[in-house]
This record gives sequence, structure tokens and C-alpha cells, in this order.
Amino acid sequence: MNRTGGNPTDSQPLRATLTASVGEPNVGCRTGRRFAYNEQRRRRGQAATPERTYPGKHMTKQVEQRERVIVRFAGDSGDGMQLAGDRFTSATAVLGNDLATLPDFPAEIRAPRGTLHGVSAFQIHFASRDILTPGDEPNVLVAMNPAALKTNLPLVARGGTIIANEDEFTDRNLGKAGYPANPLEDGSLDAYQVYRVPMESITLRATEGIDGVTNREATRAKNFFALGLVSWMYGRPTDVTLRWIDKKFASRAEIRAANRAAFDAGYNFGETAELFGTQYVIDPAPTRPGTYRNTNGSNALAWGLIAASVKSRLPLLYASYPITPASELLHELSRHKNFGVRTIQAEDEIAAANMALGAAFGGHLGVTGTAGPGVDLKSETIGLAAVYELPLVIVDVQRAGPSTGMPTKTEAADLLAAMYGRHGESPVPILAPATPGQCFDVAFEAVRIAVTYRTPVYVLSDTFLGNSSEPWPIPEIDALPDIEANFALEKNHDDGFMPYLRNDRLARPWAVPGTPGLEHRIGGLEKADVTGHISYDGDNHERMTRLRAAKVEKIADDIAPLEADDPDGAELLLLGWGSTEGAIKAAARRVREWGGKVATAHLTHLNPFPSNTGEVVRAYPKILIPEMNTGQLTTLIRARFLVDAECYSKVQGQPIHAPELESAVRARL
Repeated sequence: MNRTGGNPTDSQPLRATLTASVGEPNVGCRTGRRFAYNEQRRRRGQAATPERTYPGKHMTKQVEQRERVIVRFAGDSGDGMQLAGDRFTSATAVLGNDLATLPDFPAEIRAPRGTLHGVSAFQIHFASRDILTPGDEPNVLVAMNPAALKTNLPLVARGGTIIANEDEFTDRNLGKAGYPANPLEDGSLDAYQVYRVPMESITLRATEGIDGVTNREATRAKNFFALGLVSWMYGRPTDVTLRWIDKKFASRAEIRAANRAAFDAGYNFGETAELFGTQYVIDPAPTRPGTYRNTNGSNALAWGLIAASVKSRLPLLYASYPITPASELLHELSRHKNFGVRTIQAEDEIAAANMALGAAFGGHLGVTGTAGPGVDLKSETIGLAAVYELPLVIVDVQRAGPSTGMPTKTEAADLLAAMYGRHGESPVPILAPATPGQCFDVAFEAVRIAVTYRTPVYVLSDTFLGNSSEPWPIPEIDALPDIEANFALEKNHDDGFMPYLRNDRLARPWAVPGTPGLEHRIGGLEKADVTGHISYDGDNHERMTRLRAAKVEKIADDIAPLEADDPDGAELLLLGWGSTEGAIKAAARRVREWGGKVATAHLTHLNPFPSNTGEVVRAYPKILIPEMNTGQLTTLIRARFLVDAECYSKVQGQPIHAPELESAVRARL
């Protein structure tokens, strides 16, 4: 085969690529505990000395140790909150805190400025211990305007800190947000610690004298002021952000200077202003030695597919149509042509699926990606792949539906569509990652199953996993198992080549077009067993239908059993799938802290289930299944194993939170 465009077989270059952050070499990586900057070590030493006195300043700054903090940046869609949150996350990863993030942005490309519909937010939970979720109630809310305050205030913990950009709290903006009076002045925020900071005014003063910077451009730098201020509050290193600014705006010296000046102004404001009397220290979290980087689920999925391409020696072709929130997978894969990756932005969802299936027919690793509406359009081609019995990976980054629904909000309601959303009997394997980092492993496993068993495979990610990030230990690529395509190279029968003569896994041969002597008929019509001739015989159709189903069921013999975490002999099992794992584990931790007994188990393989799933679920008289749908896994578990499973359902476009799940467990215990 002609494999031009790069070499998909090089392991070490792939590890080097993973070790370097995109566009920013080595930032966000750490090896073992050799990741603390001198600046952070200096601050950690201050914990033993509660007060710092600044020369020339008539004040002292308190230093307070914290185990964990949840910070939420919120502002208008044009205020750069995702950027500020992302930069804060990178600095936090460098310092070695465990972290989890939750970007939260509107579906509108640009709602009217200052309105509730245009609010964008970014939440980060970081700690000196292992954490499982992006947090429930933010300790700190950075509100860039009244709309950001109004939409996010209900989330903030009572007694929490609010840092408000008071320059934006004008009568006009208060009216847009529906405030009859200024909340910074009417006493409605008395339950919180409120800091009023004129961010725009200070940013404008800090950028005065920079040639070529207009007032409008200077004002846009206020997100870096906010970032600088919060970076000071929590001891984040400045050089990480400043290096990024220098590289990002290398071609615009005046913008680079303005952003640096705003960031420095925010940091210095926290350092010198009497308004802020306390700086907080969060020690690095214990972690096993290794090289880490900060990653989100979409990037990890892309890298898992590339790793599978390397280990299978199959060139990767990814075809998709742009759709929120799956487009980032296309963007990331398009950056790696050096590994033989070909990416195609197709004219529609149907064409994208057909291109990926055509690539599989041609002996490549065919992958297509989409979100919920695209699954509907790809269903006929997935059925075609099922009857072809060719490897095809379908990535569904689920979002709130139906139809367009809430395209930037999370939901996990496509399980039954993946299971049954094709006409006829056409079962396919289904996998779902539980964390952003596990997206890598699940993508790799999906390719292994697809190639080994000659079948289309679904990967069900979701908006929360795709956008959120966490520290991820970079795997040793050489340690990953090889994936053997085992192309058919010669005739396999005395009567010639039999395209549906199966091996012990019930997989048929994969014959690349153009291989001499292996010509065979392909298409959507039913095939005769063994020979592959077109067949309308009813008995043959039933045999082929059952063979395809048996092949999928046989995968259960090739996957790990379901494990239950049950240290105390619980009566209630929390059973989950997908991105609910963090909330389930956090809720179980809370329940056990007050003496409750609860077991947890999490499914990665959803079709087929692990072979011991029935034994696990039948061992508990009470089963609670948290789902971001109205009970799809619950329906499957009840039907398959005849157990009285109950669903804890949430379909609000937001992840399930540990406290609400803890309350549900309490009610049942």
C-alpha cells in the first residue's frame, strides 16, 4: 500500500509530541515531583511565617494555607474568560496541583454584549490532594460585568469571594442584566466577601504610552489583569503566562506589550493594594513519578487515535463535518500530518461517514466524529459498515438534545441511539471514557476492537469530557500493545478467496483492494456465509445476523471484568458510565466519611458489557445509576439482568455534582 504523507509507525516522535504542549513546548509538563518553580518553593516556605512585610509599604500580607480552591472566571463572550481560565490552568499544572476544569460557554456566537445569554465562564478546581470533579460551589467568582455576576452568583458558596470589575457596573449594564439596583451597593451581597476592582481603569493606565495601542485594544486586555490578580492570590508563577503572551503575540509587539502590562498590573495590584490582605498557598498534590501534561478530552482522544495508528501501522484518515463540540477533534488531528494523519472536512455528515468507511475498505484506519445530530445522519453508513464487517471508529461527543438542543451544554443521552439507532439487527461495540485522560485509552481500545473484530465501534464522549482538562501521565508508547491488522494476502480456501470465512473471533478477512487473487464483492446487500455472494435466502440471512451479533458478544471474552469498589460490604451500588465517574467517586467518598456504606462500579464497555456484569449487579439489593439522561443505561441493565435498578437523572446541560448525588444516596440508605 502507498502510505505517503508521514510515517505512522514511529513511537518515539509521538511521545515527544505528547510531551510538548501544543504551541508551547514543555509548559504544563512535569516529571515526578521535579516541577515546582523556585517562586512556589519560596512561597511554600512562607507558610511557617504567617506575615510578610513589604519594604516601603505600611501593611502586612497574610499567607494562608488551603487544601483546595474552586475559582470561576465569568464575563461576556468577548472578555476572554476561556483564555484566562486556560492560562491559569497551565500555571496550576506546572506547580503540580491536581486539577479539573469546566469550561462553560453560550451557544450564541456573540450574544448582545452585557446580556445574560452572552455570559461565558471557566471553572477550575485545584488542590494539594487527589480531586475527582471540577468542583461544586466556587470559592471565588471573578465577575467581569453584572450579567456574569447574576448568572453565576447562585453557584458560589455562601461566604465565598467575589471579585467584581466595578467599571462595568453602570446603569446601562445593570439594566441589561435585569438588576433594579447596583448589587455592589444595595447589600444583596452581604453574605459574600466582595472586592470591587476597577479593572478597566487600571488596565488603561497600565497601557498608557504603548505606541499603537488604542483604548479599545487596551480595554480588551482586562482579562489579563484579572488573570494577574488571581495568579497573585494563589501563588501561580508569572513566567508561564508571560512566555505564552510573548509567543502568542510575537507578530504584534504593541498587543504583546499591552497584555504583559495588564497582567503585571493585576499581579502588582494584589501585591500592593490594601484591599487584598491575604495570599493563599496550595501545595503540590502527591503524584506518582512520570511525565505529565495538562490535557482535555478532545486532545486525548486525538492522541489515542494517533497512537493506535502508530501501533497498528495503519495510516489514519479522519473525516468529519464541523459540529459543536466535536470540531476540536478535527482541529487537533489536523496538526499531526507528520504521523500520516489525513483529515477531511466533508460537505456533510453522511459524506464524512462514507469517506471514513471508504478509507477502511482501502486498508486505512477510518475514523469519523460528530455530535448527536450527526449520529442520526451517519446511521445508515454505520449499518453499512456493520454488514461490510470492516473496522470503522465513530466518535460521538454528546451534547444536550434533541435536534440542535443546547449545543454547548453537556448531556449523555446517545447511548440508546448508539445501541439501537440503525434499521435491522446491526449491533456494534460501544465504549465510553470516564475522564479526559482516559479518552486516550478508550480511543486506543476502540481501534483495537475495530481492527481485531472487523466491526464499527462507537466511542461516546461528551461535552464535559471534551472541554474539561486534568493532569495526564503521558504513556510510554513502546509499552502499548501492537494492533495487528493481519491483512489477507493470499487465498484462504481451496476454491479461492472466501471473504466471509471467519477466524476464531468470528472476524472475516480484511483484503485490501488490488491484492491479486482476492477480488470480492462488496455492498449493502446481504452476503452469503463464507462466499460473500449476494443472498436473499432467509436461512442465510438469519445465520449472518446471528453471526454478526455473536461476534460482538464475543468481545466480552477479550475485555477486563467489571470491578466493584466495596470496602465495607455495602447494600447499595452506584453504577455509572461515561463522565459521571468523578461525581460517583466523590459522592461515595463523602458517604463513607459519615459512616455510610456504598459500593461503586463504572462501565467503560457498554456493548458488550463485561462478562461478569450480571454477577456484580445481582450482588446488591439496591442499585442507583446516575445518568445525564432520563435512564438509558438503567433501562439496559434492568432489561438484561432483571434487577431493580433505579436512575438518578440530570438533564440540565451541566455535570452531576457530588453533593446532589450524596443526598440521593443518603435518601436510599
